[in-house]
Amino acid sequence: MENVETGLLLMIVGMTTVFAILLIVIFLGKGLIVLVNKYVPESPLQTKVSPSVSKQGEIPASTLAAIVAAIGMVTGGKGKVINVEKL
Repeated sequence: MENVETGLLLMIVGMTTVFAILLIVIFLGKGLIVLVNKYVPESPLQTKVSPSVSKQGEIPASTLAAIVAAIGMVTGGKGKVINVEKL
């Protein structure tokens, strides 16, 4: 009976430790995201592609507009279309 109690105590201590460490990782990750978004400027290379900008022989403007609109809907307006290429 003594071994069972020791085993259960070790299991509870181990699971509590893992849970606490995971909480620490989550909160530190969220804090890092907040700090990076606050102090690191956005790269000037990431510009929005307007639907009307399309080279001859490339993707038609209506298709590009549909892609930009779909990404805007899926990401809630936070996504950016940087480059669209035909494969």
